[in-house]
Amino acid sequence: MPTYEYECLTCKKMFEIFQSMNDKPLKKCSDCGGKLKKLISRGSGIIFKGTGFYETDYKKKKEPDPEKEKTEPKKPSDSDKKETK
Repeated sequence: MPTYEYECLTCKKMFEIFQSMNDKPLKKCSDCGGKLKKLISRGSGIIFKGTGFYETDYKKKKEPDPEKEKTEPKKPSDSDKKETK
């Protein structure tokens, strides 16, 4: 539900209220009973939830550097090590 801002024209009190978009605007101040003015607010930022919204979700993984592979000796893996009895 959106947040709406109101200001009382009599007592100058400002407040925010959560209202459905279908609700009618408030007309009377709850403190003094004066007339309310609905303010145009800047709103809040959009919040994206879930995956796919961050820069890191689509970053390419670094490809191995062929020059670096030539200079570094290959380490034997567990499958290369076979026990002989």
